[in-house]
Amino acid sequence: MTNPFAPGRVIRVGVLGLGGRGMGHAYLLSAMPDVRVTAVCDNYGTRAVDAAQHLQEKFGTRPEPYTDADEMLKAGGFDAVAIITSWQTHMRLAIKALRAGYPVGMEIGAGQSLLECQDLVRTSEETGLPVMPFENCCYGEVETAILHMIQKGMFGTILHCGGGYEHELFDEIGNGDVTHHYRQPHFFHRNAELYPTHEMGPIAKYIGINRGNRILTVSSIASKAVGLSEWLHKNRPELGDVNVREGDVVTSMLTCANGETITLMHKCTLPCCYSRQGRVDGTKGLWMENGNLIYLAGITPIPEGVWDHPPEPAAPYYERYRHPLWKAYEEYRNSVTAGAHGGMDYLVDRAWIHSLQNRIAPPLDVYDAVTWMAITVLSEQSVAMGGMPQAMPDFTNGAWLTRGPAEGPFALDTLPE
Repeated sequence: MTNPFAPGRVIRVGVLGLGGRGMGHAYLLSAMPDVRVTAVCDNYGTRAVDAAQHLQEKFGTRPEPYTDADEMLKAGGFDAVAIITSWQTHMRLAIKALRAGYPVGMEIGAGQSLLECQDLVRTSEETGLPVMPFENCCYGEVETAILHMIQKGMFGTILHCGGGYEHELFDEIGNGDVTHHYRQPHFFHRNAELYPTHEMGPIAKYIGINRGNRILTVSSIASKAVGLSEWLHKNRPELGDVNVREGDVVTSMLTCANGETITLMHKCTLPCCYSRQGRVDGTKGLWMENGNLIYLAGITPIPEGVWDHPPEPAAPYYERYRHPLWKAYEEYRNSVTAGAHGGMDYLVDRAWIHSLQNRIAPPLDVYDAVTWMAITVLSEQSVAMGGMPQAMPDFTNGAWLTRGPAEGPFALDTLPE
């Protein structure tokens, strides 16, 4: 494939939100030779001024700092807006940016309402401006290798996928009122699959969601909420009487138009090791992220006399089926472009910039964003109704039946040449 990382025309970016994730995006974008971060905004304290100073010291240009999003959007001086704010403000700020005339790149998280999702789609369609969700896991090294294997037919017909967000976050959630972290109020007041997109993004690409397939229903159940309450009593006694709503384990089952099933699990307030719990079941084999195991019928060796068909390590397959995009990235990457999360942050940001430079639809789009984030809303409703299935709206308004693959070297719907 041609070098997808070659510099193109300069894109000026305004960044809304300068917490940890916001500064990470601002840094990676500033490190690209054809990107200029010309404005930064955060309404907490001196974050914007501090960020502007840091970026000037590191990259030699000083973005204009703002503490009000409306003021930044009105002032302009950029070509697109990156939104890395709290979950509850992602979509409303994206809508404001679109109405101000700017394409949007938006961090992912919990959706707030179906109306909000529908408003974002409607605004993008009416303005003709794209929205790309920054779901970095779609570009993960392992996830793209598994996608490559699926597209090569290694797993046969896919019947079921699994995923989750298993991440011990007591400090982050429990101290959110002190650090201004967005998760805390959701755990205190909601009971849902709060963070579905890390696992759902890659799964959506595995089975063609919104491009020939779609999610039909979401059913969720939640365990009781104990882990965070115990942590608060011990570490934040002033918050010990808070009635935590979020169940320690939330399990969801999704059904799809083409007959696949999907299971998701959310667990952040129990002792655990980080895992996105990836799983693929097909007519020719099985992959499990936990343990990095794989079993391919007719390929995985079966020791003589063994009847239970043990899996084999998946790591050699990750290397053998490394996605062409990652091969190109390995030749290009350096200490600056590596970024966080093993490099996939850089890839998702670069995919956004490439789409803007070439005036093509982003490889992840507004329909992907709202479908994945709406899982939270539907899960919340289902938990409240004892696990009753909730219908996923068709945000494409029927277009999923005929939508073709995205174009460009960062597209994941077909295998790049």
